[in-house]
Amino acid sequence: MKRLFYPLGMATLLGFFAILFSYSSEPFREIDRAMSQSLKSMRALDGMSLLGDQWVIFAVSVALFLYLWLSQRNYRAMLFVVLSVGAGNALNQLLKHLFERERPDFPHGLESFSFPSGHAMVGLLYLFTAAYFISEQSLSKTAKWIVWLVAIGLTVSVGLSRVAGSEHYFSDVLAGWCAGYTWFIAVAIWYEARFRALKKKRRT
Repeated sequence: MKRLFYPLGMATLLGFFAILFSYSSEPFREIDRAMSQSLKSMRALDGMSLLGDQWVIFAVSVALFLYLWLSQRNYRAMLFVVLSVGAGNALNQLLKHLFERERPDFPHGLESFSFPSGHAMVGLLYLFTAAYFISEQSLSKTAKWIVWLVAIGLTVSVGLSRVAGSEHYFSDVLAGWCAGYTWFIAVAIWYEARFRALKKKRRT
């Protein structure tokens, strides 16, 4: 992964805490209201929420896990999937119960807490993890960019769909993206450090 993406992981970590300590402020409340009003009429965007549902995330993660096992026997990459998506999902649930932010008022109520958005956070994790390993294949530079742009586009759509459907505040989604990206980068740093260490060990 390009080294320039590492500092962005630190920036998103700081961004998460900035949102955490300011989402109840009036400026952020105004942003949440404005985003809710502008997105709630987008029915097509609301439907993108499906891609962030737990069963879709589980199915894609299992498919990626099996691919890495059957085609490459890449156990370290399989652990990457478990840490990124599985542990990331557990982290999201922990953060929800830690901060206990109530969801927006809407008719089809949900029992879980709101901050940070699971669809935004775990959606980013599984889409970016899939893009990471797809782009590791022998693809052209253009194809790799397309893979990442599709992953980013879907991540944004899934997150915003939760605002369009009134299940989350925009600040929940923004915090979910920040937390998800930070966690993804942390796992990627571990994975690539192990790869370099093993490569160096083989040479000696």
